[in-house]
Amino acid sequence: MISATLVLLVFILFVYNYYVRNGKNGRLINLIPGPPVYPIIGCIHPFLISRDDLWTFFTIACDTYSVIFKTWYCFVPVVYISHPDDLEVVLSNTKHNKKGFIFHMLRPLLHTGLFTSEEPKWHSRRKLLAHTYNLNIIQQFIKVLIKEGENMITSLNNSGNAVIKDLVPLLNEYMLNAVIEIGVGTSLRDLGMFQQQYREALERMHEPFISRFWKPWLYINWMFFLTSEGREYRKIVKMFEKFTDLAIIKRKFYHDCTNDKYLPNFDNDRSTKEDSSKSIGYNAKLQKNQFAMLDLLIAESRKGHMIDSDIKEEINTFIFMSYNTTMNSMCFTLALLAEHRDIQIRVRNEIRTALQNNGNKFTVELLQDLTYLERCIKESLRLYPTNFMISRIIEKDLKLSI
Repeated sequence: MISATLVLLVFILFVYNYYVRNGKNGRLINLIPGPPVYPIIGCIHPFLISRDDLWTFFTIACDTYSVIFKTWYCFVPVVYISHPDDLEVVLSNTKHNKKGFIFHMLRPLLHTGLFTSEEPKWHSRRKLLAHTYNLNIIQQFIKVLIKEGENMITSLNNSGNAVIKDLVPLLNEYMLNAVIEIGVGTSLRDLGMFQQQYREALERMHEPFISRFWKPWLYINWMFFLTSEGREYRKIVKMFEKFTDLAIIKRKFYHDCTNDKYLPNFDNDRSTKEDSSKSIGYNAKLQKNQFAMLDLLIAESRKGHMIDSDIKEEINTFIFMSYNTTMNSMCFTLALLAEHRDIQIRVRNEIRTALQNNGNKFTVELLQDLTYLERCIKESLRLYPTNFMISRIIEKDLKLSI
């Protein structure tokens, strides 16, 4: 009985395999060059090897097939393109804005925030958030980054002659401090023991996600959450959501108690916000002329544009994506400067001159004088982009430029 069932199952899979790969769409996909594929499993076998070997597999495929190649993951065709003209065709057309599997894997944490949402929600949310920001707000956020940068320099100076072999943990600490303060207006240093738990959870989150990325059979949520990694990932997501929910409740409570006095226009605030925050027992104080992204979203919710779940989506998106992208960019930029000492010296001289001209104070205005450093950062982003892969699901016929 079992043997007959297995034979029938294999037969059905072969029939379905023939139907999918030899149908209209399958025949068109098969015209695109690519690595050899096998019945049913397609090209899923390279994912059974180590990550290093898998990376080598994709590197060789890109070199062999140039600007475009295809693979089959079981019955799902995936086409990889790298030519700028082809990317423009896909990304500039709103008909092809449906996010691919990479974005779906982030939805347990980010739900349908700006990074993972699709039309029409993506367009309306992007318009809303873009309208929220202005130059004065961005400058206030930069001040937080400058403060944490100075804290990091102080820590390095206090380390004496100790050699720091791995900069990542050091950068992690101060970058996360800045991201949390900009995002929800709370300093991680004020959270006691929870601070370390939060940092460790953020670090642990990467491994299940990366492991899932290299295992296509775990792209399906229910299959992933059956694994030990999926269960660990779910626990971490709950911790993140608990932190964000608490931050939203406290921040809204503060503005309720002050009758939104400090919410509409922070630039015109002439009173002491710290005293008001003490009176309601809220230790995440709003400093004068300084506020967080959460305050901007609460202001939009007061207008009826957002609800609490929308705010949570965007805060989680901001924290997770800002932390990861900024950390990666910093590491790559520092690594490139370390490899090119002549450029590093030129950058150091530019910074030293700018500081001397500004009274040895690092300010927002000083950034405008660091033009060579800006070019180096942009070149680093070109060589090592923060998001090296963008996936889209194509539901209508598409003609590439090649």
